[in-house]
Amino acid sequence: MEGPSDGFKWFGEGFDGFPKILPDDCVQYTLYVINERLNSLETRAQLRKVQAAAVSLCKSLLKSFIWQRDEFRLELKQEKGLSFLQGRTNFGDSVEDEWLVVYLLRELSRQYPDSWVRVCDSDGEFLLVEAADALPKWLNPEIAENRVWINDGKLLIIPKEGKKNGVREGGLKLNAALTFIQDRKPGLLHTLAIESEAFHRLQKYPAQIENSLHHALVTIPRRLAYVLRENSTYISPAVEAFYLRDPIALKPLQSPGFSKLSIPPEDWVTVSVKFTKVGFAQLKGQDIKTPRAWISLLRDSGDITGQVGYEVGMKVTCGFEMLLSDPQKKDDKCVREISLLLEDIDTGEDHLPSDDDIKKWERKEDNESWLDINFEEFDRELSGKGGEDPAGFGDKAAQGNLRRLVSRFEKFMNEDEGGAQDAEFLDDMDEDNDSDTSATSTTVGSEADVGEGEVDFDEDRFASMMREMMGLPANEPPDATTQSEIRPDSAALSCVKSNGKEDEEIRKAMHGMEAELRDAGALSLDSRPDDKPPGKKSVLSTKDIDRGVAISHLATACDGFPEQSSSDEDGELNIDFGRAKELLSRMADH
Repeated sequence: MEGPSDGFKWFGEGFDGFPKILPDDCVQYTLYVINERLNSLETRAQLRKVQAAAVSLCKSLLKSFIWQRDEFRLELKQEKGLSFLQGRTNFGDSVEDEWLVVYLLRELSRQYPDSWVRVCDSDGEFLLVEAADALPKWLNPEIAENRVWINDGKLLIIPKEGKKNGVREGGLKLNAALTFIQDRKPGLLHTLAIESEAFHRLQKYPAQIENSLHHALVTIPRRLAYVLRENSTYISPAVEAFYLRDPIALKPLQSPGFSKLSIPPEDWVTVSVKFTKVGFAQLKGQDIKTPRAWISLLRDSGDITGQVGYEVGMKVTCGFEMLLSDPQKKDDKCVREISLLLEDIDTGEDHLPSDDDIKKWERKEDNESWLDINFEEFDRELSGKGGEDPAGFGDKAAQGNLRRLVSRFEKFMNEDEGGAQDAEFLDDMDEDNDSDTSATSTTVGSEADVGEGEVDFDEDRFASMMREMMGLPANEPPDATTQSEIRPDSAALSCVKSNGKEDEEIRKAMHGMEAELRDAGALSLDSRPDDKPPGKKSVLSTKDIDRGVAISHLATACDGFPEQSSSDEDGELNIDFGRAKELLSRMADH
Protein backbone atom coordinates (compact mmCIF):
# COMPACT_ATOMS: atom_id res chain seq x y z
CA MET A 1 0.00 0.00 0.00
CA GLU A 2 1.31 3.45 -0.92
CA GLY A 3 1.30 6.59 1.17
CA PRO A 4 -1.71 8.68 2.07
CA SER A 5 -4.18 9.47 -0.69
CA ASP A 6 -4.07 12.90 -2.31
CA GLY A 7 -7.60 13.37 -1.02
CA PHE A 8 -6.13 13.99 2.43
CA LYS A 9 -4.02 16.98 1.32
CA TRP A 10 -6.63 19.55 2.28
CA PHE A 11 -6.48 18.32 5.91
CA GLY A 12 -2.99 19.76 6.16
CA GLU A 13 0.55 18.53 5.99
CA GLY A 14 1.33 15.54 8.18
CA PHE A 15 -2.21 14.11 8.12
CA ASP A 16 -1.95 10.36 7.47
CA GLY A 17 -5.64 9.54 7.53
CA PHE A 18 -8.08 8.87 10.29
CA PRO A 19 -6.96 6.49 13.05
CA LYS A 20 -8.03 2.88 12.67
CA ILE A 21 -9.97 1.59 15.63
CA LEU A 22 -10.16 -2.12 16.33
CA PRO A 23 -13.58 -3.67 16.90
CA ASP A 24 -14.43 -4.73 20.42
CA ASP A 25 -13.18 -8.14 21.57
CA CYS A 26 -10.42 -8.18 18.95
CA VAL A 27 -6.67 -8.47 19.33
CA GLN A 28 -4.34 -7.45 16.49
CA TYR A 29 -0.73 -8.57 16.28
CA THR A 30 2.08 -7.59 13.92
CA LEU A 31 5.49 -9.22 13.58
CA TYR A 32 8.50 -7.56 11.95
CA VAL A 33 11.89 -9.05 11.16
CA ILE A 34 14.55 -6.43 11.97
CA ASN A 35 18.01 -7.46 10.83
CA GLU A 36 20.28 -4.94 9.14
CA ARG A 37 22.19 -7.73 7.40
CA LEU A 38 19.08 -8.87 5.46
CA ASN A 39 17.80 -7.20 2.32
CA SER A 40 14.10 -6.99 1.43
CA LEU A 41 13.96 -10.40 -0.29
CA GLU A 42 15.80 -12.12 2.53
CA THR A 43 13.51 -10.43 5.04
CA ARG A 44 10.44 -11.80 3.28
CA ALA A 45 11.98 -15.26 3.24
CA GLN A 46 12.63 -15.01 6.97
CA LEU A 47 9.03 -13.93 7.52
CA ARG A 48 7.81 -17.01 5.66
CA LYS A 49 9.91 -19.17 7.97
CA VAL A 50 8.32 -17.51 10.98
CA GLN A 51 4.88 -18.04 9.43
CA ALA A 52 5.57 -21.75 8.94
CA ALA A 53 6.88 -21.99 12.50
CA ALA A 54 3.63 -20.45 13.74
CA VAL A 55 1.61 -23.13 11.97
CA SER A 56 3.79 -25.88 13.46
CA LEU A 57 3.51 -24.34 16.92
CA CYS A 58 -0.28 -24.27 16.72
CA LYS A 59 -0.41 -27.89 15.57
CA SER A 60 1.73 -29.05 18.47
CA LEU A 61 0.06 -26.99 21.22
CA LEU A 62 -3.50 -26.59 19.94
CA LYS A 63 -4.22 -30.01 18.52
CA SER A 64 -7.42 -30.42 20.56
CA PHE A 65 -8.06 -26.76 21.33
CA ILE A 66 -11.29 -24.93 20.44
CA TRP A 67 -11.24 -21.19 19.84
CA GLN A 68 -14.20 -19.18 21.00
CA ARG A 69 -14.43 -17.36 17.66
CA ASP A 70 -11.40 -16.75 15.42
CA GLU A 71 -8.20 -18.75 15.47
CA PHE A 72 -4.63 -17.50 15.60
CA ARG A 73 -3.28 -16.85 12.11
CA LEU A 74 -0.42 -14.82 10.60
CA GLU A 75 -0.56 -13.50 7.04
CA LEU A 76 2.30 -12.00 5.06
CA LYS A 77 1.63 -8.38 4.12
CA GLN A 78 3.47 -5.43 2.61
CA GLU A 79 2.66 -1.81 3.29
CA LYS A 80 4.63 1.40 2.68
CA GLY A 81 7.66 -0.61 1.65
CA LEU A 82 7.64 -2.76 4.78
CA SER A 83 7.04 -6.52 4.82
CA PHE A 84 5.54 -8.01 7.95
CA LEU A 85 3.25 -10.70 9.33
CA GLN A 86 -0.09 -9.61 10.73
CA GLY A 87 -3.21 -11.21 12.14
CA ARG A 88 -6.40 -10.39 13.97
CA THR A 89 -8.32 -12.68 16.31
CA ASN A 90 -11.83 -12.03 17.56
CA PHE A 91 -11.92 -13.74 20.95
CA GLY A 92 -15.53 -12.91 21.84
CA ASP A 93 -16.27 -13.42 25.52
CA SER A 94 -13.21 -15.62 26.08
CA VAL A 95 -10.44 -13.32 27.30
CA GLU A 96 -8.22 -16.39 27.71
CA ASP A 97 -8.05 -16.65 23.92
CA GLU A 98 -6.43 -13.21 23.83
CA TRP A 99 -3.75 -14.28 26.28
CA LEU A 100 -3.19 -17.51 24.39
CA VAL A 101 -2.36 -15.34 21.35
CA VAL A 102 0.17 -13.41 23.44
CA TYR A 103 1.71 -16.68 24.63
CA LEU A 104 2.08 -17.99 21.06
CA LEU A 105 3.68 -14.74 19.93
CA ARG A 106 6.13 -14.77 22.82
CA GLU A 107 7.14 -18.35 21.96
CA LEU A 108 7.68 -17.36 18.32
CA SER A 109 9.89 -14.45 19.37
CA ARG A 110 12.01 -16.89 21.36
CA GLN A 111 12.45 -19.16 18.36
CA TYR A 112 13.40 -16.24 16.09
CA PRO A 113 15.34 -13.56 18.04
CA ASP A 114 15.29 -11.14 15.09
CA SER A 115 11.47 -11.01 15.16
CA TRP A 116 9.78 -8.08 16.91
CA VAL A 117 6.13 -8.33 17.87
CA ARG A 118 3.61 -5.62 18.64
CA VAL A 119 0.19 -6.59 20.01
CA CYS A 120 -2.82 -4.41 20.88
CA ASP A 121 -6.59 -4.58 21.23
CA SER A 122 -9.49 -2.13 21.39
CA ASP A 123 -8.09 -0.85 24.71
CA GLY A 124 -4.74 -0.05 23.09
CA GLU A 125 -1.54 -1.34 24.70
CA PHE A 126 -3.29 -3.81 26.98
CA LEU A 127 0.03 -5.27 28.16
CA LEU A 128 0.74 -1.90 29.79
CA VAL A 129 -2.74 -1.88 31.27
CA GLU A 130 -1.92 -5.21 32.88
CA ALA A 131 1.34 -3.78 34.23
CA ALA A 132 -0.10 -0.41 35.25
CA ASP A 133 1.02 -0.90 38.86
CA ALA A 134 4.69 -0.99 37.85
CA LEU A 135 4.84 1.60 35.05
CA PRO A 136 6.87 4.81 35.28
CA LYS A 137 4.82 8.00 35.44
CA TRP A 138 5.90 9.22 32.00
CA LEU A 139 4.50 6.13 30.25
CA ASN A 140 0.88 7.14 29.85
CA PRO A 141 -1.66 6.06 27.18
CA GLU A 142 -1.13 9.24 25.14
CA ILE A 143 2.47 8.33 24.24
CA ALA A 144 2.40 4.53 24.64
CA GLU A 145 1.52 3.69 21.03
CA ASN A 146 4.26 1.75 19.18
CA ARG A 147 6.51 1.75 22.26
CA VAL A 148 5.83 -1.77 23.58
CA TRP A 149 7.48 -4.73 21.81
CA ILE A 150 8.06 -8.43 22.44
CA ASN A 151 11.46 -9.75 21.41
CA ASP A 152 13.24 -12.96 22.41
CA GLY A 153 10.54 -13.61 25.00
CA LYS A 154 11.09 -10.23 26.70
CA LEU A 155 8.95 -7.14 27.02
CA LEU A 156 10.89 -4.10 25.76
CA ILE A 157 9.87 -0.46 25.82
CA ILE A 158 11.15 2.42 23.70
CA PRO A 159 12.03 5.27 26.11
CA LYS A 160 10.59 8.76 25.92
CA GLU A 161 12.61 11.21 23.85
CA GLY A 162 12.31 14.58 22.13
CA LYS A 163 10.22 15.48 19.10
CA LYS A 164 13.23 15.31 16.82
CA ASN A 165 13.17 11.52 17.19
CA GLY A 166 9.60 11.19 16.02
CA VAL A 167 7.55 11.75 19.14
CA ARG A 168 4.32 13.53 18.41
CA GLU A 169 1.06 13.98 20.20
CA GLY A 170 -0.71 10.65 20.13
CA GLY A 171 2.31 8.41 20.36
CA LEU A 172 5.43 7.33 18.53
CA LYS A 173 5.30 6.89 14.76
CA LEU A 174 5.81 3.32 13.58
CA ASN A 175 8.75 4.18 11.31
CA ALA A 176 10.46 6.03 14.15
CA ALA A 177 9.93 3.03 16.44
CA LEU A 178 11.39 0.57 13.91
CA THR A 179 14.34 2.89 13.29
CA PHE A 180 15.03 3.14 17.01
CA ILE A 181 14.98 -0.66 17.35
CA GLN A 182 17.37 -1.10 14.45
CA ASP A 183 19.82 1.68 15.31
CA ARG A 184 19.63 1.93 19.08
CA LYS A 185 18.60 -1.48 20.37
CA PRO A 186 20.71 -1.18 23.58
CA GLY A 187 18.67 1.90 24.52
CA LEU A 188 15.48 -0.13 24.95
CA LEU A 189 14.07 -0.44 28.45
CA HIS A 190 13.75 -3.91 29.96
CA THR A 191 12.30 -3.83 33.46
CA LEU A 192 11.63 -7.15 35.17
CA ALA A 193 8.91 -5.66 37.35
CA ILE A 194 6.95 -4.44 34.31
CA GLU A 195 7.55 -7.68 32.41
CA SER A 196 6.40 -9.92 35.26
CA GLU A 197 3.22 -7.88 35.70
CA ALA A 198 2.45 -7.79 31.98
CA PHE A 199 3.08 -11.51 31.48
CA HIS A 200 1.71 -12.83 34.77
CA ARG A 201 -1.28 -14.45 33.00
CA LEU A 202 1.10 -16.45 30.82
CA GLN A 203 2.52 -18.35 33.78
CA LYS A 204 -0.29 -20.91 33.58
CA TYR A 205 0.45 -21.76 29.94
CA PRO A 206 0.68 -24.20 28.23
CA ALA A 207 -1.34 -26.11 30.88
CA GLN A 208 -4.14 -23.54 30.59
CA ILE A 209 -4.78 -24.61 27.00
CA GLU A 210 -6.32 -27.87 28.16
CA ASN A 211 -7.82 -26.37 31.32
CA SER A 212 -9.92 -23.92 29.27
CA LEU A 213 -11.93 -26.84 27.80
CA HIS A 214 -14.82 -28.79 29.30
CA HIS A 215 -16.12 -32.25 28.37
CA ALA A 216 -19.74 -33.18 29.02
CA LEU A 217 -22.05 -36.10 28.18
CA VAL A 218 -24.96 -34.82 26.09
CA THR A 219 -27.84 -36.48 24.25
CA ILE A 220 -28.06 -35.30 20.64
CA PRO A 221 -29.31 -36.63 17.27
CA ARG A 222 -27.01 -39.15 15.59
CA ARG A 223 -26.53 -36.85 12.58
CA LEU A 224 -25.13 -34.15 14.87
CA ALA A 225 -22.91 -36.66 16.67
CA TYR A 226 -21.42 -37.56 13.30
CA VAL A 227 -20.75 -33.89 12.47
CA LEU A 228 -19.01 -33.21 15.79
CA ARG A 229 -17.00 -36.39 15.43
CA GLU A 230 -15.61 -35.06 12.15
CA ASN A 231 -14.64 -31.70 13.63
CA SER A 232 -15.19 -30.77 17.27
CA THR A 233 -14.49 -27.06 16.65
CA TYR A 234 -17.93 -26.66 15.03
CA ILE A 235 -19.35 -26.45 18.53
CA SER A 236 -18.24 -22.84 19.09
CA PRO A 237 -20.20 -21.14 16.27
CA ALA A 238 -23.26 -23.25 17.14
CA VAL A 239 -23.11 -22.23 20.80
CA GLU A 240 -22.75 -18.59 19.80
CA ALA A 241 -25.72 -18.87 17.42
CA PHE A 242 -27.82 -20.19 20.30
CA TYR A 243 -26.48 -17.66 22.81
CA LEU A 244 -27.11 -14.65 20.51
CA ARG A 245 -30.43 -15.90 19.11
CA ASP A 246 -33.30 -13.57 18.29
CA PRO A 247 -36.93 -14.17 17.22
CA ILE A 248 -35.93 -14.37 13.56
CA ALA A 249 -33.33 -17.06 14.28
CA LEU A 250 -35.96 -19.09 16.16
CA LYS A 251 -38.44 -19.15 13.27
CA PRO A 252 -37.24 -22.47 11.75
CA LEU A 253 -37.74 -24.13 15.15
CA GLN A 254 -41.19 -22.66 15.76
CA SER A 255 -42.79 -23.88 12.54
CA PRO A 256 -44.89 -27.07 12.95
CA GLY A 257 -43.25 -30.20 11.55
CA PHE A 258 -39.60 -30.98 11.03
CA SER A 259 -39.38 -31.81 7.34
CA LYS A 260 -37.32 -28.68 6.64
CA LEU A 261 -34.93 -29.11 9.55
CA SER A 262 -31.30 -29.90 8.72
CA ILE A 263 -30.89 -31.86 11.96
CA PRO A 264 -34.30 -33.28 12.97
CA PRO A 265 -34.73 -34.32 16.62
CA GLU A 266 -34.65 -38.08 16.07
CA ASP A 267 -32.36 -41.06 16.58
CA TRP A 268 -30.86 -39.73 19.82
CA VAL A 269 -27.52 -40.90 21.15
CA THR A 270 -25.46 -39.94 24.21
CA VAL A 271 -21.90 -38.92 23.44
CA SER A 272 -19.12 -36.88 25.01
CA VAL A 273 -18.87 -33.37 23.54
CA LYS A 274 -16.00 -30.94 24.04
CA PHE A 275 -16.82 -27.29 24.79
CA THR A 276 -14.91 -24.20 25.73
CA LYS A 277 -15.63 -23.36 29.35
CA VAL A 278 -17.06 -20.02 28.28
CA GLY A 279 -19.34 -21.69 25.75
CA PHE A 280 -20.53 -24.34 28.21
CA ALA A 281 -21.32 -21.67 30.79
CA GLN A 282 -23.28 -19.74 28.15
CA LEU A 283 -25.37 -22.84 27.39
CA LYS A 284 -26.01 -23.62 31.04
CA GLY A 285 -27.05 -20.05 31.75
CA GLN A 286 -29.69 -19.92 28.98
CA ASP A 287 -33.23 -21.30 29.11
CA ILE A 288 -35.32 -22.34 26.15
CA LYS A 289 -38.64 -24.11 25.77
CA THR A 290 -38.98 -27.23 23.65
CA PRO A 291 -39.27 -26.02 20.03
CA ARG A 292 -42.71 -26.40 18.48
CA ALA A 293 -41.23 -28.34 15.57
CA TRP A 294 -39.98 -30.97 18.03
CA ILE A 295 -43.09 -31.59 20.11
CA SER A 296 -44.81 -34.20 17.92
CA LEU A 297 -41.61 -36.16 17.27
CA LEU A 298 -40.52 -36.19 20.89
CA ARG A 299 -43.92 -37.59 21.84
CA ASP A 300 -43.22 -40.62 19.64
CA SER A 301 -39.59 -41.02 20.77
CA GLY A 302 -40.26 -42.11 24.31
CA ASP A 303 -38.78 -40.52 27.42
CA ILE A 304 -35.86 -38.76 25.77
CA THR A 305 -36.07 -35.76 28.10
CA GLY A 306 -34.95 -37.87 31.06
CA GLN A 307 -31.68 -39.00 29.50
CA VAL A 308 -28.26 -37.74 30.52
CA GLY A 309 -27.48 -34.30 29.14
CA TYR A 310 -30.72 -33.93 27.21
CA GLU A 311 -31.23 -30.26 28.13
CA VAL A 312 -27.72 -29.25 27.01
CA GLY A 313 -28.06 -31.48 23.95
CA MET A 314 -31.31 -29.79 22.98
CA LYS A 315 -29.62 -26.38 23.20
CA VAL A 316 -26.66 -27.57 21.10
CA THR A 317 -29.00 -29.04 18.45
CA CYS A 318 -31.03 -25.83 18.31
CA GLY A 319 -27.80 -23.84 17.96
CA PHE A 320 -26.69 -25.89 14.95
CA GLU A 321 -30.13 -25.54 13.36
CA MET A 322 -30.09 -21.76 13.77
CA LEU A 323 -26.54 -21.60 12.43
CA LEU A 324 -27.36 -23.61 9.28
CA SER A 325 -30.58 -21.71 8.57
CA ASP A 326 -29.09 -18.22 8.95
CA PRO A 327 -28.73 -16.69 5.45
CA GLN A 328 -26.03 -14.32 6.71
CA LYS A 329 -23.85 -17.28 7.74
CA LYS A 330 -24.23 -19.40 4.61
CA ASP A 331 -20.84 -18.34 3.24
CA ASP A 332 -18.95 -19.04 6.47
CA LYS A 333 -16.38 -21.79 6.22
CA CYS A 334 -17.83 -23.90 9.03
CA VAL A 335 -21.39 -23.66 7.66
CA ARG A 336 -20.28 -24.79 4.21
CA GLU A 337 -18.32 -27.70 5.67
CA ILE A 338 -21.22 -28.85 7.88
CA SER A 339 -23.61 -28.65 4.92
CA LEU A 340 -21.27 -30.81 2.83
CA LEU A 341 -21.05 -33.43 5.60
CA LEU A 342 -24.83 -33.63 5.90
CA GLU A 343 -25.15 -33.79 2.14
CA ASP A 344 -22.78 -36.78 2.04
CA ILE A 345 -25.05 -38.56 4.52
CA ASP A 346 -28.20 -37.79 2.49
CA THR A 347 -26.62 -38.95 -0.78
CA GLY A 348 -25.21 -42.12 0.74
CA GLU A 349 -21.57 -41.22 0.15
CA ASP A 350 -21.01 -41.61 3.86
CA HIS A 351 -22.92 -43.35 6.63
CA LEU A 352 -23.88 -42.51 10.18
CA PRO A 353 -21.99 -44.17 13.04
CA SER A 354 -23.63 -47.24 14.53
CA ASP A 355 -24.21 -47.86 18.22
CA ASP A 356 -21.16 -50.13 18.28
CA ASP A 357 -19.05 -47.38 16.75
CA ILE A 358 -20.26 -44.87 19.32
CA LYS A 359 -19.45 -47.23 22.19
CA LYS A 360 -15.81 -47.14 21.09
CA TRP A 361 -15.68 -43.36 21.33
CA GLU A 362 -14.17 -41.74 24.38
CA ARG A 363 -16.75 -40.94 27.05
CA LYS A 364 -15.19 -38.15 29.06
CA GLU A 365 -17.13 -36.04 31.53
CA ASP A 366 -15.55 -33.25 33.56
CA ASN A 367 -16.65 -32.00 36.93
CA GLU A 368 -18.84 -28.90 36.76
CA SER A 369 -17.80 -27.57 40.16
CA TRP A 370 -15.95 -24.70 38.48
CA LEU A 371 -19.39 -23.25 37.70
CA ASP A 372 -20.30 -23.08 41.38
CA ILE A 373 -19.59 -19.93 43.33
CA ASN A 374 -19.64 -19.78 47.11
CA PHE A 375 -20.87 -16.23 47.58
CA GLU A 376 -19.75 -16.12 51.20
CA GLU A 377 -16.20 -16.98 50.14
CA PHE A 378 -16.52 -14.51 47.27
CA ASP A 379 -17.45 -11.79 49.75
CA ARG A 380 -14.49 -12.71 51.94
CA GLU A 381 -12.18 -12.45 48.93
CA LEU A 382 -13.50 -8.98 48.13
CA SER A 383 -12.93 -7.91 51.73
CA GLY A 384 -9.37 -9.27 51.62
CA LYS A 385 -10.05 -12.12 54.04
CA GLY A 386 -10.04 -15.00 51.56
CA GLY A 387 -8.27 -18.27 52.02
CA GLU A 388 -10.30 -19.47 55.01
CA ASP A 389 -12.22 -21.99 52.90
CA PRO A 390 -9.88 -24.46 51.14
CA ALA A 391 -12.52 -25.16 48.49
CA GLY A 392 -12.93 -21.51 47.65
CA PHE A 393 -15.16 -20.60 44.75
CA GLY A 394 -14.95 -21.30 41.02
CA ASP A 395 -11.56 -22.42 39.73
CA LYS A 396 -8.12 -21.51 41.01
CA ALA A 397 -7.49 -19.05 38.19
CA ALA A 398 -10.60 -17.04 39.10
CA GLN A 399 -9.55 -16.95 42.73
CA GLY A 400 -6.04 -15.81 41.83
CA ASN A 401 -7.27 -13.05 39.53
CA LEU A 402 -9.70 -11.76 42.15
CA ARG A 403 -7.07 -11.76 44.88
CA ARG A 404 -4.73 -9.88 42.58
CA LEU A 405 -7.40 -7.30 41.81
CA VAL A 406 -8.22 -6.79 45.49
CA SER A 407 -4.55 -6.45 46.44
CA ARG A 408 -3.97 -3.84 43.71
CA PHE A 409 -6.97 -1.84 44.85
CA GLU A 410 -5.84 -1.97 48.47
CA LYS A 411 -2.35 -0.86 47.48
CA PHE A 412 -3.77 2.09 45.56
CA MET A 413 -5.97 3.13 48.48
CA ASN A 414 -3.15 2.78 51.01
CA GLU A 415 -0.55 4.76 49.08
CA ASP A 416 0.35 8.08 50.68
CA GLU A 417 0.03 9.87 47.37
CA GLY A 418 -3.15 8.08 46.34
CA GLY A 419 -6.57 9.64 46.26
CA ALA A 420 -8.23 12.20 44.11
CA GLN A 421 -4.93 13.37 42.63
CA ASP A 422 -4.35 9.96 41.04
CA ALA A 423 -7.87 9.66 39.65
CA GLU A 424 -7.22 11.26 36.28
CA PHE A 425 -10.72 10.66 35.06
CA LEU A 426 -12.11 13.33 37.42
CA ASP A 427 -12.84 16.57 35.64
CA ASP A 428 -10.96 19.55 37.01
CA MET A 429 -14.00 21.79 36.86
CA ASP A 430 -16.10 19.24 38.70
CA GLU A 431 -13.45 19.02 41.41
CA ASP A 432 -13.39 22.80 41.78
CA ASN A 433 -17.16 23.04 41.95
CA ASP A 434 -17.42 20.17 44.39
CA SER A 435 -14.80 21.65 46.69
CA ASP A 436 -16.37 25.11 46.55
CA THR A 437 -19.83 23.76 47.17
CA SER A 438 -18.75 21.56 50.05
CA ALA A 439 -16.93 24.49 51.65
CA THR A 440 -19.83 26.98 51.48
CA SER A 441 -23.07 25.04 51.11
CA THR A 442 -25.43 24.30 53.98
CA THR A 443 -28.36 21.97 54.46
CA VAL A 444 -31.80 23.52 53.95
CA GLY A 445 -33.78 23.66 57.16
CA SER A 446 -30.79 22.82 59.38
CA GLU A 447 -30.86 24.28 62.87
CA ALA A 448 -27.07 24.14 63.23
CA ASP A 449 -24.89 27.20 63.15
CA VAL A 450 -23.96 27.77 59.51
CA GLY A 451 -21.70 30.76 60.02
CA GLU A 452 -20.84 32.74 56.93
CA GLY A 453 -22.89 30.50 54.66
CA GLU A 454 -26.21 31.60 56.27
CA VAL A 455 -28.36 33.91 54.13
CA ASP A 456 -31.94 35.12 53.89
CA PHE A 457 -33.53 34.79 50.48
CA ASP A 458 -36.83 36.07 49.09
CA GLU A 459 -37.37 34.33 45.78
CA ASP A 460 -40.06 36.72 44.50
CA ARG A 461 -38.03 39.83 45.29
CA PHE A 462 -34.91 38.32 43.72
CA ALA A 463 -36.78 37.42 40.51
CA SER A 464 -38.28 40.89 40.26
CA MET A 465 -34.91 42.52 40.84
CA MET A 466 -33.24 40.43 38.14
CA ARG A 467 -35.98 41.25 35.61
CA GLU A 468 -35.56 44.95 36.30
CA MET A 469 -31.78 44.77 35.96
CA MET A 470 -32.17 42.96 32.61
CA GLY A 471 -34.56 45.63 31.34
CA LEU A 472 -37.54 43.24 31.17
CA PRO A 473 -41.12 44.06 32.22
CA ALA A 474 -41.66 43.29 35.86
CA ASN A 475 -44.48 40.88 36.77
CA GLU A 476 -46.67 42.63 39.28
CA PRO A 477 -47.70 40.37 42.15
CA PRO A 478 -51.37 40.27 43.20
CA ASP A 479 -50.75 42.40 46.28
CA ALA A 480 -48.55 44.92 44.44
CA THR A 481 -50.52 47.83 45.89
CA THR A 482 -49.46 46.90 49.38
CA GLN A 483 -45.82 46.35 48.52
CA SER A 484 -43.20 49.03 48.40
CA GLU A 485 -41.25 49.60 45.21
CA ILE A 486 -38.45 47.11 44.87
CA ARG A 487 -35.18 48.69 43.93
CA PRO A 488 -32.34 46.58 42.50
CA ASP A 489 -29.78 47.93 44.92
CA SER A 490 -31.84 47.20 48.01
CA ALA A 491 -32.81 43.73 46.74
CA ALA A 492 -29.22 42.88 45.96
CA LEU A 493 -28.15 44.01 49.38
CA SER A 494 -30.88 41.91 51.01
CA CYS A 495 -29.66 38.73 49.26
CA VAL A 496 -26.52 38.52 51.34
CA LYS A 497 -26.28 39.37 55.00
CA SER A 498 -22.86 38.01 55.70
CA ASN A 499 -20.08 40.31 56.85
CA GLY A 500 -16.51 40.78 55.77
CA LYS A 501 -14.35 42.37 53.10
CA GLU A 502 -15.58 40.08 50.35
CA ASP A 503 -19.23 41.03 50.91
CA GLU A 504 -18.38 44.74 50.89
CA GLU A 505 -16.57 44.34 47.57
CA ILE A 506 -19.60 42.59 46.10
CA ARG A 507 -21.90 45.42 47.25
CA LYS A 508 -19.64 48.08 45.74
CA ALA A 509 -19.40 46.18 42.47
CA MET A 510 -23.19 45.79 42.25
CA HIS A 511 -23.74 49.51 42.92
CA GLY A 512 -21.24 50.38 40.21
CA MET A 513 -22.81 47.90 37.81
CA GLU A 514 -26.29 49.32 38.41
CA ALA A 515 -25.07 52.89 37.80
CA GLU A 516 -23.44 51.94 34.49
CA LEU A 517 -26.52 50.08 33.29
CA ARG A 518 -28.79 52.98 34.19
CA ASP A 519 -26.57 55.40 32.28
CA ALA A 520 -26.82 53.09 29.26
CA GLY A 521 -30.62 53.00 29.55
CA ALA A 522 -30.72 49.29 30.15
CA LEU A 523 -32.75 49.66 33.35
CA SER A 524 -35.28 52.16 32.04
CA LEU A 525 -38.78 50.72 32.58
CA ASP A 526 -40.75 53.83 31.62
CA SER A 527 -41.12 52.86 27.97
CA ARG A 528 -42.13 49.60 26.34
CA PRO A 529 -41.33 48.33 22.86
CA ASP A 530 -44.84 49.27 21.70
CA ASP A 531 -44.49 52.84 23.08
CA LYS A 532 -41.32 53.74 21.18
CA PRO A 533 -41.75 56.73 18.88
CA PRO A 534 -41.15 55.99 15.22
CA GLY A 535 -37.62 56.39 13.99
CA LYS A 536 -36.09 55.94 17.42
CA LYS A 537 -34.71 52.72 18.75
CA SER A 538 -33.34 51.83 22.12
CA VAL A 539 -29.97 50.32 21.38
CA LEU A 540 -27.75 48.44 23.87
CA SER A 541 -24.06 48.29 23.22
CA THR A 542 -22.19 44.98 23.08
CA LYS A 543 -20.68 45.85 26.43
CA ASP A 544 -24.15 46.30 27.95
CA ILE A 545 -25.38 43.04 26.49
CA ASP A 546 -22.38 41.23 27.88
CA ARG A 547 -23.12 42.68 31.28
CA GLY A 548 -26.73 41.60 31.02
CA VAL A 549 -25.74 38.06 30.10
CA ALA A 550 -23.30 37.98 32.99
CA ILE A 551 -26.05 39.16 35.34
CA SER A 552 -28.32 36.37 34.14
CA HIS A 553 -25.57 33.88 34.95
CA LEU A 554 -25.33 35.33 38.43
CA ALA A 555 -28.35 33.22 39.33
CA THR A 556 -26.32 30.06 38.82
CA ALA A 557 -24.10 31.10 41.72
CA CYS A 558 -27.09 30.46 44.01
CA ASP A 559 -28.49 26.92 44.05
CA GLY A 560 -30.95 25.00 46.16
CA PHE A 561 -33.59 27.80 46.45
CA PRO A 562 -35.92 26.77 49.28
CA GLU A 563 -39.61 26.76 48.56
CA GLN A 564 -41.50 29.36 50.60
CA SER A 565 -43.88 27.74 53.04
CA SER A 566 -47.26 29.13 54.03
CA SER A 567 -45.74 30.58 57.19
CA ASP A 568 -43.10 32.48 55.16
CA GLU A 569 -40.29 30.81 57.08
CA ASP A 570 -36.82 31.87 56.05
CA GLY A 571 -34.94 29.14 54.12
CA GLU A 572 -31.24 28.68 53.71
CA LEU A 573 -29.43 29.09 50.42
CA ASN A 574 -26.26 27.46 49.10
CA ILE A 575 -24.22 30.19 47.40
CA ASP A 576 -21.01 29.69 45.50
CA PHE A 577 -19.37 32.96 46.59
CA GLY A 578 -16.26 32.25 44.55
CA ARG A 579 -18.25 32.00 41.36
CA ALA A 580 -20.37 35.05 42.19
CA LYS A 581 -17.25 37.11 42.82
CA GLU A 582 -15.76 35.95 39.51
CA LEU A 583 -18.91 36.95 37.60
CA LEU A 584 -19.02 40.36 39.22
CA SER A 585 -15.33 40.91 38.45
CA ARG A 586 -15.95 40.11 34.80
CA MET A 587 -18.83 42.57 34.70
CA ALA A 588 -16.65 45.24 36.32
CA ASP A 589 -13.98 44.68 33.64
CA HIS A 590 -16.51 45.48 30.93
